[in-house]
Amino acid sequence: MAPIEFDGSPTPTLGVEWEFALTDKVTGDLSNSAAALFAAVGDHHPDFAGKIHKELLRNTVELVTGICRTAGEAIADLTGTLGVVRGLTEELGVDLYGAGTHPFAEYSTQLLTEGHRYAELIERTQWWGRQMLIWGVHVHVGISHRDKVLPILDALLNYYPHLLALSSSSPMWAGQDTGYASNRAMMFQQLPTAGLPFQFRTWEQFEGFVADQKTTGIIDHLNEIRWDIRPSPHLGTIEVRVCDGMTNLGELSAIVALIHCLVVDLDRRFSAGETLPTMAPWLVQENKWRAARYGLDAIVILDADCSEKLVTDDLSALLERLEPIARELDCVDELAGIERIMAQGASYQRQRAVHRRTASLREVVASVVAELDTP
Repeated sequence: MAPIEFDGSPTPTLGVEWEFALTDKVTGDLSNSAAALFAAVGDHHPDFAGKIHKELLRNTVELVTGICRTAGEAIADLTGTLGVVRGLTEELGVDLYGAGTHPFAEYSTQLLTEGHRYAELIERTQWWGRQMLIWGVHVHVGISHRDKVLPILDALLNYYPHLLALSSSSPMWAGQDTGYASNRAMMFQQLPTAGLPFQFRTWEQFEGFVADQKTTGIIDHLNEIRWDIRPSPHLGTIEVRVCDGMTNLGELSAIVALIHCLVVDLDRRFSAGETLPTMAPWLVQENKWRAARYGLDAIVILDADCSEKLVTDDLSALLERLEPIARELDCVDELAGIERIMAQGASYQRQRAVHRRTASLREVVASVVAELDTP
């Protein structure tokens, strides 16, 4: 069994990955124009090439930050890259679309990004792989030592439904309302190695799991483990991949700040000798489903005793508890955005309101695109 080295981060650094779909300015449908966008970046803004990444499909672009210290710094980093990309998308006749799914696009018209890794994924996963018209946000938080990673990850699962409910932005799929706040969460878990992480007690158990995965040919590389929350040993981080795509910088900054505060709080409690609270896998699984189905109206399970509370009520208490951490991490203003999401509604609710008002899925797309200009 090969050891997995964890390149720990001495401070709780931040990194953010923000996926966007490319949509046609006229039709609102997905546009397979990522290759042209990457070529334009290389021609006009080569210094930004490392901050704009390819994904599985040619309708997708991912913006990534460098290593940041605060939520504000991460958002400023993304804002700069976003400005560059939007200047180029105007010339290409496409928009950036930040929700978790597209309301009417057909998977059969989407083109695969060139590359052996992507082709192999589709060959293996077939119909489910081709269906993956989904976009999300991933947040990395630095962890100093590998022995902290799994206890923090397990405890972080208690807040899975909070993060998914706040970010849910994928209620519509293939021309219909699914009844879910986050259809993306339900779709993505169909892929091999995706979905909720296994809950290991020790790093050695995790190493054994990875060895089994490689021996049996399930994965070739560690990054092919696509859990909703996973260790990223080469970066020295825990990577939180729970969230749907986000439509604007304001909500993104709020949720990035919440994740940063949660991980740092758990890290400090563990370092102080506390046994972090966890829940059984079947309770974690139920919470994921409840948040995906009901969003901000979900009644979530809080602990191993099966106490329950409306997710927004628990979030209000959580924000109060995290306030001292937010001050230390210089993200008080960003974290305050969580209250605004709860008061004004999440993206899935806004999309449904547009559809009720207009009966037009094209208008839903237009409303998501327009939100990118929301502060």
